Amino acid sequence: MRERADRGVLRPRYAAGLIASIWLIAVVIFGVIEHLVDEKTFPTVWLGMWWALQTVTTVGYGDVVPESSVGRLIASVVLLGGLALLSVVTATITSAFVARAQRSVRTESDEELLNEVRELRAEVRRLSERRERS
Repeated sequence: MRERADRGVLRPRYAAGLIASIWLIAVVIFGVIEHLVDEKTFPTVWLGMWWALQTVTTVGYGDVVPESSVGRLIASVVLLGGLALLSVVTATITSAFVARAQRSVRTESDEELLNEVRELRAEVRRLSERRERS
């Protein structure tokens, strides 16, 4: 992966994995921050992380929500990040399907062209041989 990154080429699947890993860490961090900022609503760090996970995955049950202004500001960041995360993951999956389909089509059309070239060469040989005999 490092070689690809050094060449400036990062595959979508690795990019999605990197983003998901960063957001997993962010869920822990935002969960801790919410616990520290709004201890009444989030009495444990685990509840804060549960809320952050719900929010970043856009599930948002609504069973626990930040009550303080700072908590809501943090929630806004987590919500927008969750939307971005889902967008990147969806785009990555779609990109993989499209790339696979393109490879398949390209392989089929390359084979068809190769067969046509072979047939044309054979026809040219036949015509050349016929011409030489005449």
